[in-house]
Amino acid sequence: MWQSESLSPSALRSIIRLQSRDIKDTSGIAAGYQQANVVILHKDLADDFEAFCRANSSPLPLLYKSKCGEWSCGPLATGSDIREDCPEYCVFENGVLAKKVASLSSYTPQLQDMVTFYLGCSFGFESALKAAGVPVRNVEQGKNVSMYKTSVACIRAGQFHCPMVVSMRPVPEDKLDAAAQSTHVIPLAHGGPIHIGDPKLLGIQDLSQPDYGDPVKQCPGDVPVFWACGVTGIEAVKSCSKPVLAFTHSPGCMFITDQKAETISPLTLEPAHCPLTFCISQNPQHYSIASKRAVQQIRAIEELVVEDPGSRGIRALFLQDELLKACLSLSHSSSVLITTGFPTHYMHNPPEETDGPPGAIAMAAMLQALRKEVVIVTDERALEMNQHIMRDAVEKGVIKTAVPVISFQSNGPDSALQFLCHDGDPSKPRFDHLVAIERSGRATDGNYYNMRGVNIKHLVDPIDDLFTTASTIAGITTTGIGDGGNELGMGKVKAAVKAYMPNGNLIACDVAADFAITAGVSNWGGYAVACALYVLNLCPIHWRYLHSGLGLSLTPDQQSLRMACLPTVAKVYDKMLHILVKYGVRSGKTANLGLEVDGLTFHPYHSDIIQRVGLLRPHCPTENSQWPRVGMFAGM
Repeated sequence: MWQSESLSPSALRSIIRLQSRDIKDTSGIAAGYQQANVVILHKDLADDFEAFCRANSSPLPLLYKSKCGEWSCGPLATGSDIREDCPEYCVFENGVLAKKVASLSSYTPQLQDMVTFYLGCSFGFESALKAAGVPVRNVEQGKNVSMYKTSVACIRAGQFHCPMVVSMRPVPEDKLDAAAQSTHVIPLAHGGPIHIGDPKLLGIQDLSQPDYGDPVKQCPGDVPVFWACGVTGIEAVKSCSKPVLAFTHSPGCMFITDQKAETISPLTLEPAHCPLTFCISQNPQHYSIASKRAVQQIRAIEELVVEDPGSRGIRALFLQDELLKACLSLSHSSSVLITTGFPTHYMHNPPEETDGPPGAIAMAAMLQALRKEVVIVTDERALEMNQHIMRDAVEKGVIKTAVPVISFQSNGPDSALQFLCHDGDPSKPRFDHLVAIERSGRATDGNYYNMRGVNIKHLVDPIDDLFTTASTIAGITTTGIGDGGNELGMGKVKAAVKAYMPNGNLIACDVAADFAITAGVSNWGGYAVACALYVLNLCPIHWRYLHSGLGLSLTPDQQSLRMACLPTVAKVYDKMLHILVKYGVRSGKTANLGLEVDGLTFHPYHSDIIQRVGLLRPHCPTENSQWPRVGMFAGM
């Protein structure tokens, strides 16, 4: 028995031409060499399909387009003959699979009027995975890779439109970074993953039932990792109403080229552009990706806003990367609920403070620019005032479009579920993410306390119930932003609040969020979220992952729109704080009705933070120049 590792690609093609059953599929053979998916169409459809490949280059990276009637593929493989060089072919008639054959030689007359497309294949990066220490389970198990149709729609071009197909390889959790990094640099073998985690987020219901290939077993500690797959080309052929006759490779039965995978349009993985993976949800399991540069920028923002000019000791509550993971989660969301309002001044009317609303509106403005649906929920007592504040914020240009401001009242045990989910159905949440910023949080005894230990429960609606209920609903993630530990969501750091904060045993919020962002002033946490979302928006590695490898990079106009939504000194000082003072909202620590927050005058404290945060974010899409150019798509 011959060993495939010792044979050249041309020798392997020779064996395939003999229709030897020794090669049933090409998974795990021709290690390190680029393999190709094959689509053969009538010449009248060639331009449409090429446009389809260019628009969807992650699943369909175009290696070579033949001339009409050309069997060979000189740039990829010497002496090749596409009629004989795949172990098995699919024959489609009117978009329907008619049969599978071992050779296309009998179709030579028809092939005279047809064009062959050679498309990159993930088999080409399996050697790179192994070299990075990542086990390739399908090869270990002697199986073809698992491939699935998804709910992700490819970008339509001409006659072609279809869902993306993905391949799945189980990867140990501690090898996720290595898997992303080793495949990212081979864009013509599909590049890096387009999803890591729960297959249902791609519309895949059962991993044991692949649409193509074989089921591959996961080992303990493995996470399913999905790459765009060239079998998308087969789905594209099925979608086209015009092709009377078309051919493709049979899934897993690829064309083996003479080219090393890493030498075909490779990328140099500079440290700043190295992909890093982060878990952003366990229910459902979901990971996201960003470049090392973006991660470093967000960590710098996080460190800046945790500065403590009021000497309150809030550094003791700090958890690294809560800002990063919260913003990665928000980046993937489609609908966000924000809540704020801390009625600390129980002796005044209104009792609200100036910390919270500016940060909430800064986040809402950026989320709007990212095309997320946003709703703000507040106490019924303060509903009309907050609606007027929102109206004024739009009039003064703090935010482009008014965000709905609503209230939540508890009318029974299912009130929160009915509020969060359509028809109270946990499988149909209205919101992907809840964010609380400087929102009074429920303590262990059921009361709500300001930092002085005064119970203000009579002024607070039970919005905490939304967070406790959300923790039981798959698909809703929560974030709390605070500066003292008595804020909603800061229950995640309750032990530290009790140990280090004044009155901590009494005031500590008991309600935890998935992510707890600590800031010197809570507004600063909101500004940090807006700026971190902007950083992620300009990170091409995150952008590609967020869009499942489909689509083009941001246009300059889109970039400008997002930049215009960032918090600035003028927006916060000249506009937002003046609006709050107009409605009698006071500084948190001093109850001063003036342009200060938490007892700190706007100048120099708050203005300094806003300006320094602005210096940490990218002012132009510098990373875009590092995106590999694969056809028309600059997003690998």
